[in-house]
Amino acid sequence: MTQSIKADDTHAADTSARVELLLVGMNGDLRGKMIPLSAEKKVWAGEVRLPSSTQSLDIWGDDNDDLTGLSISAGDPDGLCIPDKRSHAAMPWAPKGSSQVLATMHEMNGQPSFMDPRAILAKVLDRFAERGLTPVVATELEFYVVEDDWRETGKPMPPKALNYRGEPNGFQLYDMTAAASMEGFLSTLRGYADAMGLPADATTAEFGPGQFEINLLHRPDALAAADDCIYLKRAADYAARRHGLKSTCMAKPYMDQAGSGLHVHCSILDRDGNNILDAKGGDPVKLKSVVAGMLNTMRDAQLVFAPFANSYRRFQPGSFAPVDIDWGFGHRGTAIRIPDKDGPAARVEHRVAGADVNPYLLLSAILGGMLLGLDETLDPGPATEPGKDPVGGKRLTHDFLTAVEEFSASPFIKDVFGEAYQDLYGVTKRKEALLFLQTVSSFDYQTYLPRI
Repeated sequence: MTQSIKADDTHAADTSARVELLLVGMNGDLRGKMIPLSAEKKVWAGEVRLPSSTQSLDIWGDDNDDLTGLSISAGDPDGLCIPDKRSHAAMPWAPKGSSQVLATMHEMNGQPSFMDPRAILAKVLDRFAERGLTPVVATELEFYVVEDDWRETGKPMPPKALNYRGEPNGFQLYDMTAAASMEGFLSTLRGYADAMGLPADATTAEFGPGQFEINLLHRPDALAAADDCIYLKRAADYAARRHGLKSTCMAKPYMDQAGSGLHVHCSILDRDGNNILDAKGGDPVKLKSVVAGMLNTMRDAQLVFAPFANSYRRFQPGSFAPVDIDWGFGHRGTAIRIPDKDGPAARVEHRVAGADVNPYLLLSAILGGMLLGLDETLDPGPATEPGKDPVGGKRLTHDFLTAVEEFSASPFIKDVFGEAYQDLYGVTKRKEALLFLQTVSSFDYQTYLPRI
């Protein structure tokens, strides 16, 4: 049984065509303005303004001026929203003629804001360009689709089409029947992706009920690859609404089901278009060196890969989410996997991040680590082999606050993200982590109140 279609409020009769100018926030959220087509010229002229503190908002939308001094304490100054015309895309769920474009926040002096995730990634890419190198990036996004009564029930429930007597009917990994049961939603999502020009490739059913993965094709432009990922999340959101459902990129929406990840594949081209990670049948020295750069900085950047309290529930022993800081050839249980070491497809796969990650910050951290392995030859240690424990014993943390502290103290993070953003992100996430620790949950009451 396929999902029935519901009209959502974006199709109301009194709406009109528009351009949506979008900024990517700290948490990968989209904020911006709806501009009527009659005023579209000011979008392309770079005349649309928003407070620059828009880029400092936490997961609740609080500007945390008492912590950062970036809002009312500074007079809450305006910034300029400069659109990236390459990201201009149709908005197929909105009235005909509507479109969307991603923008980068600039200060009034014309400089990109230190708080803008797109600007941070652009600076990292400048470092590659200085070396005559171009990262080629692809992402694989996992997400869940849930029933739309989550606001009333307070928890997610799998789509009814995948349940039997109200319960999930087993695992659905690669199950074509599960995909067929959700064909209405998936067809709408594919249509949206095509209309937006997203390089979407394969769609697969994943382990959890209502969990799917969509692969995006490689891009020789990491900023465009991050844009693709943000747009895919948005398309999934609106496709789900169209069918009376909700899509979620929470890393771990269900205790007893698989988490959702966002895997990144990356190779590097020189000026002549050659893949410098190609081992040509020999020892993949450069490939292993960039792996070592990523491994050596993985704990420092874990707060980027796992930005919320819920993110840390995904790191479970025995799951496909890595818990060890290790690497391997073709090994899907490792943090860094090398799918191919020879030929044009030689690349690394970073498997740590959850689907809840900000893709711009994610690629900044990954590529920053790879730069360390390009500038000097590093040794990642022995590869982890299937069925054997990793050598070295270094592990990712399972604790949100620990990740905050390591991020905030890291010279690597300061170098890649800038000291000001390291401070902003660190204090904002520390507030979130402390509030999480202070919150007494239903687990506490159910477990301890009757017994202690």
